Amino acid sequence: MKTVSGVIIAKNDERMIPDALRSISFCDEIIVIDNNSKDRTRDIAFSFNAKVFEIDSADFSQIRNLGLSKATSDYILYVDTDERVDETLKKNIIKVLAGEISYAAYKLKRKNFYFKNHEWPYIEKLERLFVREKLQGWKGKLHESPDINGKTGELNGFLLHFTHRDLESMLNKTIDWSDKEAVLRFNANHPRMTWWRFPRVMVTAFLNSYVKQRGFRAGTAGLVESVYQAFSMFITYAKLWELQKSFKVKHGKNQ
Repeated sequence: MKTVSGVIIAKNDERMIPDALRSISFCDEIIVIDNNSKDRTRDIAFSFNAKVFEIDSADFSQIRNLGLSKATSDYILYVDTDERVDETLKKNIIKVLAGEISYAAYKLKRKNFYFKNHEWPYIEKLERLFVREKLQGWKGKLHESPDINGKTGELNGFLLHFTHRDLESMLNKTIDWSDKEAVLRFNANHPRMTWWRFPRVMVTAFLNSYVKQRGFRAGTAGLVESVYQAFSMFITYAKLWELQKSFKVKHGKNQ
């Protein structure tokens, strides 16, 4: 039987991390990469006999790569603090460890829940389980992606994702992430923001959530979430507009 390291990245997640840790208790070692938490996140991780390593970074690839460098098992499983491995997925991961399936990495199906218990119709597929030696590392500062040396399979079962639990946490997340998103777009020399770009990105975000991802099937929660996605895009691009305007004033020219 091969071994697996469970890696969780966390920041001020004392409310969510206990259930995440319980869901990967089958792992041979648990590693928590704590990103400068100010609450009891580290203490709770220690209480689950996790190995805790500290970092202070806005680069998500750097954070995930630290987890990779500290893992010692044959496989490495990444789980976020608001995610849980369900029983079917757990059984299939154990089958992988027993050698019944053999790929360099595996996509896990992620089922999202909004406002605590409203299931989202769209199922994501994310590479989260890797043969440790086949994972070359992570790339991308904010929207990180794995560099894998080999073929990718897919496992049944679900990674349950309890995101956007209430409006307050949604708004706090938007304030935090929109700054990072705006800076990334600014540094990539995004075209100058003009009035018509705002409705375009907002409508695109709404239609992607409500129509393409079938958010309309989630009832009122689906509508609220889809409108929120449009709002989130507005905030990100408004901050980009603000950055571009400040740059123009400071340097007397366009970006």
